[in-house]
This record gives sequence, structure tokens and C-alpha cells, in this order.
Amino acid sequence: MGRHTAIKLSSEGWSLALTARRLSELEETKSLCSNSDACIIVPGDVTDEAFVKGLFGETVKKYGRLDLLFNNAGISDKANPIEDMPLEMFTSVINVNLIATFLCTREAFKIFKQQTPTGGRIINNGSLAAHVPRPHSVAYAASKHAVHGLTKTIAIEGRKYDIAVTQIDIGVHIYNVRGG
Repeated sequence: MGRHTAIKLSSEGWSLALTARRLSELEETKSLCSNSDACIIVPGDVTDEAFVKGLFGETVKKYGRLDLLFNNAGISDKANPIEDMPLEMFTSVINVNLIATFLCTREAFKIFKQQTPTGGRIINNGSLAAHVPRPHSVAYAASKHAVHGLTKTIAIEGRKYDIAVTQIDIGVHIYNVRGG
């Protein structure tokens, strides 16, 4: 979803700062953007606070402002029943899906509130799992419930600064239908 969003925003004339862990994926995405000259790539880990601060600093240095943040990073657990869920996996999912969203949102808020004119937009990638969780997805469902709460809270906080915060909930809901 991130790649398609970047390509579409580029075709609409947006300047972009793209980040992900894998440089090769970022380079490929940049090459697919219609205006790759207006696109910087910053590989790194969005769960690392120092990296996130640097990412936003580099973006403002390059473009002078920030108008849109799309929090799209996310991972899921491996369909484990809760009794088999390793703490390391649970923590990893929470760190990527929630903590990274928080860190990026916090840095965007700082910029949105200080720039002239103030304001901007944040779009969080949520999930239907926040509304209709599936079995064996405790880490993912918990993280997406938390993103939903984060989104609602920061939407309220951002209003007086013209910061719009929304969430998209994409996913597949599987119905369990028994014949009979």
C-alpha cells in the first residue's frame, strides 16, 4: 500500500520523503514515482526514536515544511494462539504497529504546530482487526485497537491547530459459516 500511495502522490505533484528498512525497495519505489527528483529516500527503522527525529528533520530541511504523514509501517504475528505467543513477537508487532506510529505522529505534530501556516494531515493505516479481530492474532489485533485509540485522541488534539487525523481500516473479514 505504501508504494502505491507514493506513486499516486507523486503523480499529483507531491514532494515525498520515503522511509523503510530496505534501501532496494525504497529505490525501486522512487524509480516508479513520476517525479523522482522531488523524492528523497531515508532508509531506517521507524521504531528507533533517534532515527525518526532525524527523518523528520531531514524532510523539513529538504522541503521546508511537512503537510502529510502516512503511517503505513506494519507487521503481523504468525497466527499463534495466545499460549504460544512469544513475548518477543508480541513486542515486535506492538513496536512496529503502535510505537512507530506514535513516534512519527509526535514528530509530525511538532512540525505542524510550528510551521506557518500551521496544520497538516496524518493518515494512519489501521485494520479491520481493530473492529473484528480473528483468532490467533492477539498482537496484531491489540496493536490495531491501540492505533485506533491513538488516531481518535490525536484527532481531537489536532483540531485547534488545523491538523486533520484519519485512519483507513483495510482488511479481509472471514465469516465462519457452518452448514446444516
